[in-house]
Amino acid sequence: MAHPGKTAAALIAFARKRSPFYRQLYRGLPQKIDSLVSLPAVRQENFWRANSYRGNRLLTGPIRDGILLRSGGTTGKPKFSVFSRDEWNEFSAYFARKLALSGLRNGDRVANLFYSGALYGSFLFTHKVLEECPVRTLQLPITGTTPPPDTISLLKEHEASVLAGLPSTISALAGLLKTRGLCLPKIRLILFAGEPMQPDQRLQAHAAFPKARIRSIGYASNDAGMLGYADPGCGPNEFRSCDGHSVYEILDEKTGDPLAEPGREGLAFVTSLTRRLMPIIRYPVGDRAMWIEPKGASNRKYRLLGRSEDSARVASLSVGFDEAFKTVRESLPRSGPIQLQMVMEHRGGKDGLALRVAARVPPKERKPLERRIVQALHIRQPMLRRFVGEDKIHPLRVEWRAPGELETNPRTGKLRRIIDLRASKT
Repeated sequence: MAHPGKTAAALIAFARKRSPFYRQLYRGLPQKIDSLVSLPAVRQENFWRANSYRGNRLLTGPIRDGILLRSGGTTGKPKFSVFSRDEWNEFSAYFARKLALSGLRNGDRVANLFYSGALYGSFLFTHKVLEECPVRTLQLPITGTTPPPDTISLLKEHEASVLAGLPSTISALAGLLKTRGLCLPKIRLILFAGEPMQPDQRLQAHAAFPKARIRSIGYASNDAGMLGYADPGCGPNEFRSCDGHSVYEILDEKTGDPLAEPGREGLAFVTSLTRRLMPIIRYPVGDRAMWIEPKGASNRKYRLLGRSEDSARVASLSVGFDEAFKTVRESLPRSGPIQLQMVMEHRGGKDGLALRVAARVPPKERKPLERRIVQALHIRQPMLRRFVGEDKIHPLRVEWRAPGELETNPRTGKLRRIIDLRASKT
């Protein structure tokens, strides 16, 4: 597909012409628009409703080449993200150039511990960017599904110097090494992605890999593409925006206006300047963030502050609020009005998710209903069950509350749908 230029104006014009979704979203707006600020932000549920397998209204043309990945989206409906071959190559090449800032050295032996299969992209993408990175490394394609004892054996046998994987995977390895009274001093660098690395996970990793520095491999998603990169000056949960490749915005939660000054918390949105087959324009990332550097700074630095109220992210898994609410409601057909609050927590080196349910349920009926809710959500999200089985996350919990007992926003009085108890600990 022809690439009409990497400016916001060219992207907007192209999307309006070729995508029924964006043409409808921008109806009534001036024909020529040069600024993203003039556009309405995308609502995620409308975006994914348009990006369906049949009768697609989002894509700007047929899928002819490239790669199709499972989305980490926030509802239980099947979702996909597609990159043309040229877009995938450009995405990975940009990421590879930024990966060179991570501390990799020529000759490093990099153990790729990300997940593969079932249309997940992290393993494939990491493999590709390591191939294209200016720093020349030897890849060890182990994957995150290899049992930890076998992984440790492979790391020793092939003298790995770098680990690349989810914090939950790194923690599982570190925990096993601790029980064996071992450490791997030849690991000098740990590159993580997919979820924040919590302070206790860092301590655990330092004990198992005492000579390793811990850094983010980068900030991206199958949905939105490139979101940010970490250079040596970035602290935990800090990233730099990708000037010329994407536009990262932080919008006021109430007004939707862009937040320009540092220190103000808002919702993150992104526009990809390189994707045309599946345009990403003012798309909600699902994270809260704030600027650290002043407006006008090159590749301006920002800090992530936890998830928005659209979805809960447990380890690397996204569980949509609407999906969870539907699961609870269907599991409690005779309970009358129901309120739900999703709480993300972290203890013992692992993430966990609690569903706080406010409903009139007699105490004697609660245990079987808890099992029904958990089983139903596991059916909707098989990876939740898998991660629990692999001891990557804590089992899903259901907490009962009386109506009116759920936490509300002190300013507005509105129910807080998502509470991230991890954000204050990072």
